[in-house]
Amino acid sequence: MATKRLLRWGCVAVLWAAGLGAQPGAVRAETLADALTAAYVNSGLLQQNRALLRAADEDVAQAVASLRPIIDWSADVQRDFARTGGARLARNSGETTANLGIVGSLLLYDFGRSDFLTEAAKETVLATREALRSVEQVVLLTAVRAYMDVIRNREFVLLRRNNLRLLQEELRAARDRFEVGEVTRTDVAQAEAAVALAQSGLAVAEGDFARAVEEFREAVGRAPGTLKAPDDLTRLGDDVDAAKAAAMQRHPDILQAQRNVTVAELNMRAAEAAKRPTLNLTGRLGTTNDLADSEFSRSGSVGLELRGPIYQGGRLSSLERQARAQRDQRLAQLHLAGLQVKQDVGNAFANLRAARAGREANREAVRAARVAFEGTREEAKLGARTTLDVLDAEQDLLDAEANLISANADVVIAAYSVLASLGDLTARDLGLGVQIYDPAAYYNLVKDAPVAASEEGRKLDRVLRALGKN
Repeated sequence: MATKRLLRWGCVAVLWAAGLGAQPGAVRAETLADALTAAYVNSGLLQQNRALLRAADEDVAQAVASLRPIIDWSADVQRDFARTGGARLARNSGETTANLGIVGSLLLYDFGRSDFLTEAAKETVLATREALRSVEQVVLLTAVRAYMDVIRNREFVLLRRNNLRLLQEELRAARDRFEVGEVTRTDVAQAEAAVALAQSGLAVAEGDFARAVEEFREAVGRAPGTLKAPDDLTRLGDDVDAAKAAAMQRHPDILQAQRNVTVAELNMRAAEAAKRPTLNLTGRLGTTNDLADSEFSRSGSVGLELRGPIYQGGRLSSLERQARAQRDQRLAQLHLAGLQVKQDVGNAFANLRAARAGREANREAVRAARVAFEGTREEAKLGARTTLDVLDAEQDLLDAEANLISANADVVIAAYSVLASLGDLTARDLGLGVQIYDPAAYYNLVKDAPVAASEEGRKLDRVLRALGKN
């Protein structure tokens, strides 16, 4: 519990840091929390899986309905005709009758098969809810990556533009020094080549930034504004074993796999019960009227029907074996899900440690490269260094700054990947300022299989109309 509280407080701190106000007089910068909120609201993938969950909810309603009386009506008009007589005399006769009937049946006992299927439908709903939570984590982590990629590529563009500006200044200086005989034509050519390469690098960076914007638009549902990079990241802890144990308790992939095992076991028991007889209460009311005259008849019946299988070509035995195989498959799937979750937690923490170490190393690299560049440039002014030395030092500084930009983005992505590996990357866990989708709301409306004419049915109809407008 302490680990989970630390993780959640850490995430709140991250979002708080990302949500700090913009500079006075400027348009408010968009924070990571804003982007995650928009992704949660606008995600078509979430809407698709919410619809799948509602479809699973309806399976419960259908299972419940199968335990209730089933009443059908039938109507038909029948024309009977005949020709009677001998060789010399024949007579045609016929009558037209109308039949109207109501037939009802009620399952009384089936050795628990219907109950098993109903419980299996309920467990499927719970498994589908966990699948929805897993999809939510994918949506939010994709938004984090898209957000940081926009910042990363935006910084690359600014860095390349600044580098191009500096190289153009170096080129002008080289030409001026060439005019007074301080450098050779080779130095000028080297500066010109560096400017051309910088222009090419800027074009590539601008293309990467445009692609990052499109990926952001797809992940978040709108174009990015002025994005604010998270200023700080709270430590998520370093006890990997405790994190793995926590993930095994609450990760949606684990919980979904556990529910699926229960569904398979219930289906297996239902398949076993299908071999046994069923007891039904049956009833019938009918009326027959002769349309040619006023004759009519009324009839009705009530009875008990006991029916069971004798021979179906081995189908029932095959269904039972199939259910057992599906149970075994679900058990294996649960085992694999556990291994995958543990691996993901270990990988996520390893990536976070590596990203943080890389960030610190790149900060030092930038500091050293800047000192080296400034010193080389000063020495070149005194004639102790060549133009190529200056260009090489500037390229080293550019590479170091680009690596630091990527490292900063990688740390944020790695931190949120840790949350996703633990099962804590959801709108509720992050405390996003958004109306959280309630997966039980629709289920509570349909679980008792309301008919359209009831108050519950009218309430459900209003909900369906509202869903249709979204």
